[in-house]
Amino acid sequence: MSIKHVLFILTNTTEIGPNQRATGYFFPEVAHPYDVFAQAGVAVEYASPLGGTPPEDGYDESDPAQRAFRDSSAIRRMARSRKLSEVDVLDYDAIFFPGGLGPMVDIARDPEVKRAVARAWNGGKLVAAVCHGPAAFLGVKLENGRPFLDGRRVTSFSNDEEAGYAQADVPWLLETALRAEGADYSAAAAWQENIVVDGRLLTGQNPASSGALAKAIVAALR
Repeated sequence: MSIKHVLFILTNTTEIGPNQRATGYFFPEVAHPYDVFAQAGVAVEYASPLGGTPPEDGYDESDPAQRAFRDSSAIRRMARSRKLSEVDVLDYDAIFFPGGLGPMVDIARDPEVKRAVARAWNGGKLVAAVCHGPAAFLGVKLENGRPFLDGRRVTSFSNDEEAGYAQADVPWLLETALRAEGADYSAAAAWQENIVVDGRLLTGQNPASSGALAKAIVAALR
């Protein structure tokens, strides 16, 4: 089997909301998928709207996978993430959007992100996101003008989870926004592992789902 390549597309946002809450990508939602991909022999590369070092949030040093990623050459490579506009997603087998609150600011609106999602999808690639990462799919239109999300089965960080986490900081609720674009949204109980696979579209609900989502991506790549 030839080596498969996954492109992580990360946020550059450092703060969100009226309280200037510090944010970025959610560390375990990169560390756990990276661990799964590394063990499966899947190559990982990194991009972000602005390029450079993506800001982080939620590092837990008691988690061995997070400690391992912190000390890895992979995080050094991520610190030099490529600018998304200079990347062709068709060079990869899958694209993956980790969560964190940061994506609610830039990934949700960035036109290069929207182009990347549509190009990857139209090119027959896997498209995946976890937690707040599915904000990447909002506003994406297919060639026929239909919203990318219309009729597709997805999950994401739920309104129920947001109520106990960052409702005062986010400008809108992700579950509500996904439903508004026609997504067939479902969620498990708050903070429980949950992934949804709808053909080439793979989504995970929350941080607890990021490893399982990566395993589903590996299975789909094979």
